[in-house]
Amino acid sequence: MDLGLAGKRALVCASSKGLGLGCVEALAEAGVDLVMNARGAEALLASAQSIRDAHGVNVETIAADVTTEAGQAKVIAAAEGVDILVTNAGGPPPGLWSDWGREDFIKALDANMLTPIALIKALVPGMMERGWGRVVNITSQSVKAPIPVLGLSNAARTGLTGYVAGTSRQVAAQGVTINNLLPGIHATDRAVSLDTGVAQQQGISLEQAAEQRAASIPAGRYGTRQEFGATCAFLCSQHAGFIIGQNILLDGGATNMTI
Repeated sequence: MDLGLAGKRALVCASSKGLGLGCVEALAEAGVDLVMNARGAEALLASAQSIRDAHGVNVETIAADVTTEAGQAKVIAAAEGVDILVTNAGGPPPGLWSDWGREDFIKALDANMLTPIALIKALVPGMMERGWGRVVNITSQSVKAPIPVLGLSNAARTGLTGYVAGTSRQVAAQGVTINNLLPGIHATDRAVSLDTGVAQQQGISLEQAAEQRAASIPAGRYGTRQEFGATCAFLCSQHAGFIIGQNILLDGGATNMTI
């Protein structure tokens, strides 16, 4: 399938590894030039070079913490004029409802709600002027079905989807779509972090914790970054212009609901 993206330019945040890397790989395969962002310069440079070598697209790298004002300014300056924006940031740590104070919530909101909103506000107006644009926010399955130990993530990411629900419908007539991808457990560092916590809690090995979690997923396994990236690329494609303001689950069937 021709995604119609050859020659487009995209900013993908937190894209040196994990789900963000899956997205840049799929977009690069479709001929998209990239602005890749991550906090760690070494991993970012290595991933960017692998993308250049594999797909021959132009790749610019911006090593910065996009959840800070300084990092956002740096990334936005480099990404001026992009056609595609993929927002992404690591989730806040798990815990109990009684563990978190105001500063914990502010930090979660900054990373997982206010940062994507700042990038949308900075880059979507240009897309509207040009009459075409795509925004994909990587959030979490917890938007559909809150996860008890991830209260910080539940709150911040759900706030983002509320913002997107209204905003997406205000910009759609100018050819810009905004949607959210809601991953379940994928084989990334985030899964290792969560499984490590379970292993320590239950006194089992990391492998046992991972097997236990995989058994709770109807697909019987964790997702891969490649299939996640392919879904992201489709949402950015010429075929997805009628998908507006949606929360799309990629969780192997773990979230059981009809709506």
